[in-house]
Amino acid sequence: MTLQVTVQPSGHAFTVPEGDTVLAAALNQGLHLPYGCRNGACGSCKGKLAAGAVDYGKYQKSALSDDERAAGYALFCVAKPLSDLTIEVRAIGAVQDIVVKKLPCRVHRMERAADDVMILYLKLPANERLQFLAGQYIEFILKDGTRRSFSMANAPHDDEFLQLHVRHVPGGAFTDHVFKHMKERDILRFEGPLGSFFLRESEKPIVYVASGTGFAPVKAIIESAFKQGVERPMTLYWGARRPPDLYLDQLARKWAAEQPRFSYVPVISDALPEDRWRGRTGFVHRAVMADLPDLSGHQVYACGVPVMVESARRDFTHACHLPIDEFLCDSFTTQADLAQGATGA
Repeated sequence: MTLQVTVQPSGHAFTVPEGDTVLAAALNQGLHLPYGCRNGACGSCKGKLAAGAVDYGKYQKSALSDDERAAGYALFCVAKPLSDLTIEVRAIGAVQDIVVKKLPCRVHRMERAADDVMILYLKLPANERLQFLAGQYIEFILKDGTRRSFSMANAPHDDEFLQLHVRHVPGGAFTDHVFKHMKERDILRFEGPLGSFFLRESEKPIVYVASGTGFAPVKAIIESAFKQGVERPMTLYWGARRPPDLYLDQLARKWAAEQPRFSYVPVISDALPEDRWRGRTGFVHRAVMADLPDLSGHQVYACGVPVMVESARRDFTHACHLPIDEFLCDSFTTQADLAQGATGA
């Protein structure tokens, strides 16, 4: 049975074959809805059911609370229609001409940026080029068919290599392989570009909030904005447990020194005495709130661990008056996160 979905306010309509999610059917028919993880963990695909019913699928409550579900919201990356639907969500035009490809790549270089962060430089075949928007990600296709997602840290104009920032998750099959067995010249296969975390057109000042390797897509967006001559004021808040975890701190400081409309605020949550840290401390999103208690005139891009992204979404929109449409995010979920946090019916 095929069902129809109508998208408001755009008026676009598409059909959903039996068994497909709303998001998968939309993407397959060329309509790009907001999304990030595609597994019910980040909340980027959240929208409202104006009419009709869905099977909500499995998801994490941090991405869709019981109150939100009761208010008519669903995560369209996991929701499957049970009837014709009318949904309220913004279609995205910027990715319409970008082709998602499956490609091989070669590991060109590996750089240990921190004890638990490896920067990978990947080379595409000579006759291939990946067109993407700064902030998007790719999915590695592993030998058993499973996938692992990583954001690209290079801007589109700097595409000699795809740059990825991989944090080691002990016991993680892929990251264990990267840190223990991967060698330069190894061949990997991936699909991309994917995701809707990229810079939106606006005149509003930008606040970037990153935790850990959530810096990767933010780096790409910032460098792309510099290249394009974007003149909007930009502030980066980058949070980590200890100073060495800010693995490209000097790069961010260089941007702040060279770009008159860019500011950088590093935030450390668990400094040790030997770190001799004299900068900002605590949770990174709380530093934003202390500096900018009124975010009503800003646009926010948040990326990192799910607890940071969800805390920022909740506190910025409720306490700092940020319009929910101006909160763009990408939540980095591991397979362990998904195994521990899945819920739904």
